[in-house]
Amino acid sequence: MAADDDLFKPVRPMRAYQRVAEQIEERILSGELPPGARLPGERELVRRFGVGRSTVREALRVLQSTGLIRSRPGDPLGAEVLGVSTGNLSQALGRLTRSGLSSLGELVQFRMVLDAESNRLAARLHTEDDLVRMRERIARMEELSASPASLRAFSEADALFHRAIAEASRNTLLGLCARAVHEAVVEVIEKKIAGVADPAPWMRRSVAHHREVLAAIEAGDSAGAARLGRAALYEYYAEHVEPETRRLLTAATADDLPGPGP
Repeated sequence: MAADDDLFKPVRPMRAYQRVAEQIEERILSGELPPGARLPGERELVRRFGVGRSTVREALRVLQSTGLIRSRPGDPLGAEVLGVSTGNLSQALGRLTRSGLSSLGELVQFRMVLDAESNRLAARLHTEDDLVRMRERIARMEELSASPASLRAFSEADALFHRAIAEASRNTLLGLCARAVHEAVVEVIEKKIAGVADPAPWMRRSVAHHREVLAAIEAGDSAGAARLGRAALYEYYAEHVEPETRRLLTAATADDLPGPGP
């Protein structure tokens, strides 16, 4: 009997603010409170939940910390619902890298895996609408490549192109993760471009690469599209990641690069 008693431990009652936050979160995740909607004001929430104002404020702080709402003290319109986004995931990935718990090499290798799989699936599952969006993104990148002053806009157009590919993969989770990882390393992308004396040639090469990816996807060449995704990221980042983790990128492209694998 003593052994059975060790299977479980006493639990503490959930605090009131946690119950309030849980109810609001459920309404957001169910779609009853869509992005852009407003929660009732603090006074009304106090009345509806039958709790004190400090409890409501603590619940709102919890929900804001998770990125589900934007709350401003005393806002007469009530907290704004933001819904689920990749922002928190990308921030968490960035923190892991900056803290040293995860290396930049690991983050880039993770993106290589995600981008390659997104490309591969997009080549098999894309629709004509997907291709139209990809062409539009590349046209925008080409337009911006004529002006080195448009580096930030060029990077954003690049991100939108990869988002279009992720959406064409028809896997929501893959798309969300790919977008979050892309956002987590976008600062590195901008630093790399900004460090080039004349970024125009670099941007033109980037546009040419994206056209190759699009051609492979359009032709249904899933293996070629995946290979191009890995190769481009290796070229962008191999010299910038920590030397001790560079082998992670080499391993991810072992079947793509000339010469023997590691």
